[in-house]
Amino acid sequence: MTATTSRSLALGVLATGMLMTILDGSIVTVAMPAIQSDLGFTPVGLSWVVNAYLIAFGSLLLLAGRLGDLIGRRRMFLAGTGVFTAASLLAGVATSPGVLIAARFLQGVGSAMASAVSLGILVTLFTEPRERAKAIAVFSFTGAAGASIGQVLGGILTDALTWNWIFFINLPIGAATLLVALRALPGDRGPGLRAGGGVDLLGAPLVTAGLMTGIYAVVKIEEYGAGSAHTLGLGALSLALLAGFVLRQARAANPLMPLRIFRSRSVSGANLVQMLMVAALFSFQILVALHLQKVLGYGAAATGLAMLPAAVVIGAVSLGVSARLNARFGERAVLLTGLALLVAMLGLLTRVPVHASYVTDLLPVMLLAAGFGLALPALTSLGMSGAKEEDAGLASGLFNTTQQIGMALGIAVLSTLAAARTESLTEAGRPAAEALTSGYHLAFGVGAGLLVAAFVVALTVLRQPKSDRQAEQARVAAPVA
Repeated sequence: MTATTSRSLALGVLATGMLMTILDGSIVTVAMPAIQSDLGFTPVGLSWVVNAYLIAFGSLLLLAGRLGDLIGRRRMFLAGTGVFTAASLLAGVATSPGVLIAARFLQGVGSAMASAVSLGILVTLFTEPRERAKAIAVFSFTGAAGASIGQVLGGILTDALTWNWIFFINLPIGAATLLVALRALPGDRGPGLRAGGGVDLLGAPLVTAGLMTGIYAVVKIEEYGAGSAHTLGLGALSLALLAGFVLRQARAANPLMPLRIFRSRSVSGANLVQMLMVAALFSFQILVALHLQKVLGYGAAATGLAMLPAAVVIGAVSLGVSARLNARFGERAVLLTGLALLVAMLGLLTRVPVHASYVTDLLPVMLLAAGFGLALPALTSLGMSGAKEEDAGLASGLFNTTQQIGMALGIAVLSTLAAARTESLTEAGRPAAEALTSGYHLAFGVGAGLLVAAFVVALTVLRQPKSDRQAEQARVAAPVA
């Protein structure tokens, strides 16, 4: 097997792992009514089918990424994929709410283990700037497309078979991923858990408990309210735990998360931009789907198909042109262009009428989603560019962690604002469709504001990595010389 073929197989394995993770997050939402009816979930209990996965996934990414650096990123990816696949089987055969929630938590654990090190493996495999840009474009597209594919596939499987098959479908994918990964992923032992004085046993529970508490507080905002004692108390506890973790990292002989990683403007700025961008784009991914179903009367499968053009243009841009644009103009310029298109996309959504036409009102919005195909690969390259090879797993885990925090914030804040506006208008006697549309408009407007903030951060904080630009310019100039 040639080196090129081996790396292509490795990229395929990593992309498939990302696809499973993203697919699992979106495919479940379509099947929720069927799961509730079959297993007897209460309305509050049903939310834990999503929350259990999100809390485990988001809180363990940072720890899993660092452990991958220490014990080997390949080993961590294989273990995580195995845990996720086994948990999918448990979820598919679940006959009670408790078993399904436990299985979803284990799925989150497995996803965190595999996802945390994926980017770290990728950037150590593809070291040449243009090849790395192409690989990141493929990886980013897989994640972006997974959400749209999940909505379509979830509707089809639930309608044609049963909700159990949304979990069973992971079994052949997971098994194939493991078999190919054993052959394709490069072996890396890592320095070991005892390197440098041993793993930080105090830092690990601090960061995990802090993130878990914070994500739990955020996902329950819609139930308890942003200003409730429940939300504020857990939020304060989360901040205290995370502050303790940061202090511990500054003093520990062998820190779990060396604070040197934040000295890179690219790493710090890219993670902040990602958090803002992902929080804003929740209003597109979820609220547009709700508008199609609750206001325009689309079914589950029809909703997924209606949003398919967004996945198509994201794929065409990220796979077709993003790598070349990044090489020619730099990641920062491409990122700013993508963010500008996304601001325009949410701006259009604030003006979508109650009785919207798909072709004239919604299709242009789907096409502007191409901005995500520009922004995400550029942002991923910037977020990983400032990390040393020994910190690649940590940088990968950090990048995925900020993504999950942004998603949780987007779900909590934007859905709460939309629901509050809808409820106030309904109580005032406005028709249900009009009240829902107005609530979505508010969320889209706030999302556009978050994207503007992301644009400002990218403009003022991020810098194009000089080493990558110089290497690419030298590569292009070499044949001419």
